[in-house]
Amino acid sequence: MSSTEHHLRLTVAALMFATGETRSDLADGLGVSRGQVSRKQAGGSHWTLADLDRLSAHYGVPVPELLRGADHAVRLLPSARRAECIGGTQTTLTP
Repeated sequence: MSSTEHHLRLTVAALMFATGETRSDLADGLGVSRGQVSRKQAGGSHWTLADLDRLSAHYGVPVPELLRGADHAVRLLPSARRAECIGGTQTTLTP
């Protein structure tokens, strides 16, 4: 496992949390199966450059910024994509 890939997995997990997405939601957004997302996030398969392009388009965060770390990528997440917490439950915002 490369250090860069480990950091990317952490970034994806942080973005999923910040948006309130499940692995199924992310899979739908990327046009892949839930199993593929699960394997990539578990380290069983690798995130590819094409995946980075799709992640960037899905979250609205440029590819280089996705690679700068989870905190940085979450700060750049468009406000319309962020989830909000209501009564301790995270919900996604709708435009």
